Amino acid sequence: MALELLGSFFVALTLGLLVWALRKRFAAIPGWLTPVSAGLGLIVTAIWMEYSWFDRVSGALPTQFLVTNEETTASPLRPWTYVAPLVNRFTALDGSKLARHPQRGELIVAPVFGFARYQNPQTALMVFDCAGNRRVPVTEGMAIDASGTLTGADWLVLETPDGLQQAACKEG
Repeated sequence: MALELLGSFFVALTLGLLVWALRKRFAAIPGWLTPVSAGLGLIVTAIWMEYSWFDRVSGALPTQFLVTNEETTASPLRPWTYVAPLVNRFTALDGSKLARHPQRGELIVAPVFGFARYQNPQTALMVFDCAGNRRVPVTEGMAIDASGTLTGADWLVLETPDGLQQAACKEG
């Protein structure tokens, strides 16, 4: 976040200095244009960084990562987001590290990563039951026996499979 702020200030400073230099060369340019151009540069750069965050982060992931469940948001503090909502979080599944249960092929274990704007990435190991359309994060005290029975945790049953469930079951 600090680097984005510094980048926005750099763009604002550059635009302000550019208009200031043009005013020295061309006297017809009004003085108020210098701070206005700097302010517009700051605002436009901040908006661009907000909208490009998802593409920059998801594009930097390795190719085996499957990006799913993009969550968009709109805010009254940023009224333009009602027209074009921002992606502020998403999940990604590492498709190269899927593991099937030896006796029950519909049980798949996979690492899942959660990304959110202005937060560090979160990681979890999840068990997906493709036949039962359910999943559960692996936690301490949880176990799956040889027959595939889960103990120590409760399944999250999905009415309809979301992108994460589909990615795990398709790739697994």
